[in-house]
Amino acid sequence: MALVGAGKLFFCLVLCLLSSHSHSQGKEDILEFRYPFIKRASSFSSSSPPSSSSSPPSGGNNNAAYDYIIVGGGTAGCPLAATLSQNFSVLLLERGGVPFSNANVSFLRNFHIALADTSPTSASQAFVSTDGVINARARVLGGGSCINAGFYTRASSSFIEKMGWDAKLVEESYPWVEKQIVHRPKLAPWQRAVRDSLLDVGVSPFNGFTYDHIYGTKIGGTIFDRFGRRHTAAELLASANPQKLTVLVHATVQNIVFQKTRKQPKAVGVIFKDEKGDQHQALLVNRPGSEIILSCGAIGTPQMLLLSGIGPKAELEKLNIPVVLDNKFVGKGMADNPMNAIFVPTNRPVEQSLIQTVGITKKGVYIETSSGFGQSNDSIHCHHGIMSAEIGQLSTIPPKQRTPEAIRAYIKSKKNLPHEAFRGGFILEKIANPISTGKLRLNNTNVDDNPFVTFNYFKHPYDLQRCVAGIRLATRIVQSQHVTNYTKCNKETLEKILGMSARANVNLVPRHANDTKSIEQFCKDTVITIWHYHGGCRVGKVVSPEYNVLGIHGLRVVDGSIFNESPGTNPQATVMMMGRYMGMKILRDRLGREAGI
Repeated sequence: MALVGAGKLFFCLVLCLLSSHSHSQGKEDILEFRYPFIKRASSFSSSSPPSSSSSPPSGGNNNAAYDYIIVGGGTAGCPLAATLSQNFSVLLLERGGVPFSNANVSFLRNFHIALADTSPTSASQAFVSTDGVINARARVLGGGSCINAGFYTRASSSFIEKMGWDAKLVEESYPWVEKQIVHRPKLAPWQRAVRDSLLDVGVSPFNGFTYDHIYGTKIGGTIFDRFGRRHTAAELLASANPQKLTVLVHATVQNIVFQKTRKQPKAVGVIFKDEKGDQHQALLVNRPGSEIILSCGAIGTPQMLLLSGIGPKAELEKLNIPVVLDNKFVGKGMADNPMNAIFVPTNRPVEQSLIQTVGITKKGVYIETSSGFGQSNDSIHCHHGIMSAEIGQLSTIPPKQRTPEAIRAYIKSKKNLPHEAFRGGFILEKIANPISTGKLRLNNTNVDDNPFVTFNYFKHPYDLQRCVAGIRLATRIVQSQHVTNYTKCNKETLEKILGMSARANVNLVPRHANDTKSIEQFCKDTVITIWHYHGGCRVGKVVSPEYNVLGIHGLRVVDGSIFNESPGTNPQATVMMMGRYMGMKILRDRLGREAGI
């Protein structure tokens, strides 16, 4: 037994060393043989030093020029870069580091820890919307696929149709992703109990294991393998042409460089800083078809356009940003799918599980579930399962209430909570296609700082109406015999279930006296996020149907900021597919069928 204990201690020490910042250089060096094109940003040699933020240098050679510069090595950016590199030179710039060998990213058991890490080098960057909901942005190669719950499911056929995508190319692009990083989950006992309960309460039929988005109850795919190891969009770079791809990590793009001698401004390069704080300029090769492509995500892409002078003129001038193009729609139409949760206590140990079972209803409500993230003694001080403030899921907090004293008091009271209080699971209820929308605007001109984002959760009464229906459904699941048999707990009343959930979702929100009697109030008081925000660069407003930025030559957007709605129950599958799809489409449009892929 002593040897076993010593082995566990040694393994924990190894994981700590792997995840420490001081060893990040060594990790990246080890990866050179597998991903020889991934380099630190400081290794970049500019064709010439940056001359200004708005125009390219007059001299310099084209040795460091690229056919495509992709800003953002995330869920869309990685498959896009891998695909375009088959025929053209590509520079992929990612502000974060690599996910490989980062224990907080790589292992399912550490899902909550990666999101709890608020250090400057964390793979997750927290932000608080003006609604008061704490959220998270990815800051790592592989993007959101490195910090999400791993669930993989395709978009509905109606979504594909509304996007105007070529159905045949879509059907070729999804499997390209799936063959490389997607797995069939081993169904956890908790997930099995919720599956049976969903069927019991009428979310039918049972569609078995499928990637497809169809009404009823199903088991979806996952990017966690049978050992609980995460496989991210960064691994799709293994399909790239290593001779034509350069990936720079810790490369934070400051703004896009434009040439203004044409009728329309032309994007010709970007300025970025490396991990040492030094600035570099990367340029496009001077030939037709070369493009800057923004894949910074639904927060990062509108922010980048604004920082580069594309957006509402008055807002840009207020921050002394030179106006390249006046477009009042940049940052507008932001949306996030509101989520609420029902806490389910148990009288037995619960295996850790993330999303595996999903209920897709015709009421515009999705039901998902997680379990067992409150059991380890070390984690109770940094999270409360999937509902923790420290993992980016704190409910609405009025800004004036977010004082350092209040936060310290919250942390102190939280540490005194009994460990057993958070043993159990959560039934997660999410609104599909919210009608309520908001906006994004700059906080300042520092790209490292989060912009101001407003989602206006439940502003439209139909969104609130659907939440009420979803909470009623979720409580019926908690009361079902399959769940009570599994938890070994008594069947409780609706009011008591809501009361437990309101207390479990620990936050600083002033509670209303009727939040356990009024489901409408419960929805408003306990709204959280599952990170499926989208919009800000909508088609017809900011980009064309081909996702070219309107009024700008040589600039395109490929990420979730173009969406009017979040695809499927969880968007990552479609965002990765879109990276592959758009890469294929760009190659075919540019080269014809001779593209050869």
